[in-house]
Amino acid sequence: MPFIDHVSDSDLQRLALQRVVPALLSRGFCYVDGLLGEVAGGAVLEQVRDMHRSGALQDGRLASSAPGVHRRNVRGDKIAWVSGAERGCEAVNFLLNLIDKLVSMCAGRLGTGTGTGAGAGTSIRERSKAMVACYPGNGTGYVKHVDNHNYDGRRITCIYYLNKDWNAKEHGGVLRIFPEGKSYVVDIQPLFDRLLLFWSDRRNPHEVQPSYATRYAITVWYFDSEERAEAKRRFRDLAASTSQQQQQPPQDSGSS
Repeated sequence: MPFIDHVSDSDLQRLALQRVVPALLSRGFCYVDGLLGEVAGGAVLEQVRDMHRSGALQDGRLASSAPGVHRRNVRGDKIAWVSGAERGCEAVNFLLNLIDKLVSMCAGRLGTGTGTGAGAGTSIRERSKAMVACYPGNGTGYVKHVDNHNYDGRRITCIYYLNKDWNAKEHGGVLRIFPEGKSYVVDIQPLFDRLLLFWSDRRNPHEVQPSYATRYAITVWYFDSEERAEAKRRFRDLAASTSQQQQQPPQDSGSS
């Protein structure tokens, strides 16, 4: 379904209810091609290229890793976090507003937050900043992982791809999903103006296969409000406990 620069709410609602919601509930993922169109999509790409050229993209960090594991062996992307309000991010902001609308139209019909069946709607009221990412084309990727592996509140992962004339056989860079409990994998090519949505939790382990050409994408995560609030409580409790332990006077180790 090709979109022009200004997408009507009725078009978005049709996309949400007829394609995205059924696909997420039945398969756990959905992708849409031609989301913005050549002009608006090209404007987003140029802004991302400007970030890359200016040195704004820095090595992506690891949430945790085993001792002796080098970051490059896990993920090789360079990233920047943006809100869309920054100077030079006007087209990115247009994209984010459109994805916000699309996800809000889906949210109440997506069933329970952590289950796979329909039920009470997941409550999505906030999202992350946008992660602008570039794989430089030197054979780096991102090993198999789950975005929300520790109940941090992330419910839906949305990735917008920006790569014109991409040839997976030559350039690699495929996002491979390993749907939980299934005997098959799903390969998503990072094609220009393609939006991919999938559940962020254990239902969709995935990897970025090695890229041999510059590969751009923008990712945002939408949070389930209840799980996010609980995750924040756990973090505060942990921080308070750690602070108390650091303030405890050292114990006398002498004999009594």
